[in-house]
Amino acid sequence: MSWFKRNKAGISTATENKKEAPDGMWNKCPACKKPLLNVEQIENSYVCQYCDYHIRIGSAAYFSILFDSNYFTELFTNLTAGDPLNFEDTKAYKDRLVESQAKTGLKDAIRCAHGKIEGQDLVIACMDFTFIGGSMGSVVGEKIARSIDYCIEHKIPFMLISKSGGARMMEAAFSLMQMAKTSAKLALLSQAKLPYICLLTDPTTGGVTASYAMLGDINIAEPGALIGFAGPRVIKETIKKDLPKGFQTSEFVKEHGFLDFIVDRRQLKQKVATFLKLVR
Repeated sequence: MSWFKRNKAGISTATENKKEAPDGMWNKCPACKKPLLNVEQIENSYVCQYCDYHIRIGSAAYFSILFDSNYFTELFTNLTAGDPLNFEDTKAYKDRLVESQAKTGLKDAIRCAHGKIEGQDLVIACMDFTFIGGSMGSVVGEKIARSIDYCIEHKIPFMLISKSGGARMMEAAFSLMQMAKTSAKLALLSQAKLPYICLLTDPTTGGVTASYAMLGDINIAEPGALIGFAGPRVIKETIKKDLPKGFQTSEFVKEHGFLDFIVDRRQLKQKVATFLKLVR
């Protein structure tokens, strides 16, 4: 007689004995659709171990990847957006801000911090797409401007990580003026002979691309990132022509001279630290 007895109905487990995987333990790669263990994602800098797809991440993850021992001092934490136009579309802008702050735990679409990268001082301003699409409003512009002033005062290089759908329409001209404001501040940073590093991530579009995201002493991007001004659909509908294959990917943009190089996120810290050593 065999030492086991096969159940014709198959293996079954009583409901009370079933265990569910905790939320957040597993994710699915948006590109290859394979399951990814969250712990392994963190160890791999949120890059898919199967297809090398760079998963979208926010400021907290970038700070942990770049800053030594994830130690940093966050700057200008109390700035929040106003509503000078009393804007309302499907929802009042004030309500949209409160909802986004509650959902993301962020004050606005950018965080700025001062820390060290391989022992070298660096101020990083990192955008968060989860906050109203990473849109550029008055707070984003003001935080970048103040970060540059901080860098000039303390003689520290500046790095900006862009991830944005463009200008925040709820602030209209107040948002668009941030393009000129940040560009002028970056001119002062250049006059102070302090390095400015731009990292363009998926997506970087609109007024952000047309201003501070493309003004770096060195412009770098992650693989496969969408980079452009208007979106591909809008451009195709405007010119009534099919777009080239890979149009507005970081690889396409680099091939046409708008980027210095593309860097794998797993090598990002080393590349940035090397650049700082070369220019200081």
